[in-house]
Amino acid sequence: MTNEANETKERKQTIIAVWISLIANIVLTVAKLFVGTLFQSQVLIADGIHNAGDVIAVAVAYSTMRVSTKPADEDHPYGHGKAEVLGAFIVAIILGIAAFYMGFHAISAFFEPAPNVHYIAFIAAFLSLVIKQLLYVYSMRVGKRMNSKALIATAYDHLADVYASIAACVGIGLGLLGKWLQYPILLYGDPAAGIIVSLLVLKLAWEMGKESFDILMDKLVPAEQIETLMAFISANPAVKRIDRLRAREQGHYILVDLRVSVVGTLTIQEGHDIIRQLQISIMNLDSKIGEVLVHLNPWYPEQK
Repeated sequence: MTNEANETKERKQTIIAVWISLIANIVLTVAKLFVGTLFQSQVLIADGIHNAGDVIAVAVAYSTMRVSTKPADEDHPYGHGKAEVLGAFIVAIILGIAAFYMGFHAISAFFEPAPNVHYIAFIAAFLSLVIKQLLYVYSMRVGKRMNSKALIATAYDHLADVYASIAACVGIGLGLLGKWLQYPILLYGDPAAGIIVSLLVLKLAWEMGKESFDILMDKLVPAEQIETLMAFISANPAVKRIDRLRAREQGHYILVDLRVSVVGTLTIQEGHDIIRQLQISIMNLDSKIGEVLVHLNPWYPEQK
């Protein structure tokens, strides 16, 4: 199978994963809002509104993924890969807003009468937990295999929903227990769990947003990757000295910028062959590396 065919197949798998996430979020949003309103479960209504935000987040991820697959053009010679990173950053912002919303709602609940609880609401929250966990595992697996920042961001969004569903299960479960044991204080287990979850979601949003921002600002890849590349390139007998090595993420691939010194008496053709060999070998070293820019400097024995 050719590289182009592989890329087409991978793109289809990524789009399928996004559509599954989108449809699941729409269904869960409608179900939670319906059950929450029917049985007056404030936590399910809040979680349903959170899921509505997820629908927007997945739509953003899908849109940016479509842009990121466009080939390079005159205005964007390095391609459109960073569109996915921008999408991930927007998803992080949506998660942050959702975290503040859930936290505000949870704190406000302590100043209101104890919420009503129903076992149907608990079942709905538990089913949401199971579905979101499956979506998280699936989206993360496909996202990492395709190195799709937008899909990985969507997976983290599902993980935030897992946290929210756990809080809903714990909160509603404590409420049912308090109702059964006649302990009114347990009815406030729902908002207490909601505060903890909002902090966890906020932390997740911060970490995801920071990573996306670093990529947008062309931060270098981790030092370990740079060291691995340095050792690999230094082992090439044609390379006499590494003058500069930089590598940054360009969305779903890594761009390497390399300056090396080679024997100054080589012909242009020999220099070209060295550049081509370096590009191919570096890209074969790491499948995430999609482009290698090599600049040659002259080197002479007296420079030792």
